Amino acid sequence: MLIDKLATNLALGPLLEDLRACCGGYQILAHWQQGEFHHDLVLELNASRLPGTVLVVATNCNGGVKELLCFDEAPTRQALWHHRCPQSPDFEGQLPPILAQAHTHHWFDPCELLKPDARSEYKAEYRQRQEGGGWIPKDPQT
Repeated sequence: MLIDKLATNLALGPLLEDLRACCGGYQILAHWQQGEFHHDLVLELNASRLPGTVLVVATNCNGGVKELLCFDEAPTRQALWHHRCPQSPDFEGQLPPILAQAHTHHWFDPCELLKPDARSEYKAEYRQRQEGGGWIPKDPQT
């Protein structure tokens, strides 16, 4: 399946090049960061050879591809994280049907990033918990 082939790209740059070649390009619909170490890039594909036309690419902070999720319509950030971490009271919503999915060897349980004791590169006095979990730089105004 094409999504498995796309998931052999372990970095975002080569994956985007493959999407240009196989799907005629894409438009960025959204970019969401959760904590320091997780990004979701929501792409609408121009001419999809995948089962759907929307691809969510989850990466680590270095652009390492962790997960690919294919949909007919764009999910909401809340629904995506509710699907990943249903036990979290911070997220809610219904995810559209996942039409194809692949993980790379960069993947790990994203709920680990949301725990109060999740690792951080920020010193404790310079960070605050993001809504839903994960650490972000402390707002200097607070």
